[in-house]
Amino acid sequence: MREMDRGALAGPKEAFERFRDMMLAGSSTGLESLLADDCVVEAPFAPSGAPRRIAGRDAFAASAAPRREALAKRIRFTDVRDVVIHETTDPEVAVIEYEVEGVRVADDFRAAAPFVVVVRVQDGRVVLWREYQDPAAMALATE
Repeated sequence: MREMDRGALAGPKEAFERFRDMMLAGSSTGLESLLADDCVVEAPFAPSGAPRRIAGRDAFAASAAPRREALAKRIRFTDVRDVVIHETTDPEVAVIEYEVEGVRVADDFRAAAPFVVVVRVQDGRVVLWREYQDPAAMALATE
């Protein structure tokens, strides 16, 4: 097996499932382990000051790691539920709806936030991850 093939994804559903499993396991690595070198990660509804578009796996990893570490000190993810996978006419692309539940470490406050993600997988790697989240729900859950 070539180095490039190791860990290759079958498609967008598997990419989401691996992402979910890493998040629930509290993994120190995240989405970047699934990304192609030249990927694009977008968050069109990102809160003020947060990036809305990041090009490249290394740039995403550099941006995501400190945010993930800070979030891990405040939130423990406990569930990913109500997952609905919408396949498209393009087998490389799926639209996935889900809700993430977490517990705030400081006071055991439990909250959930809805997400929608558009995932494109080419040659076994995620080339597009476009995530839509409810900023108000996220703020309530994390503050």
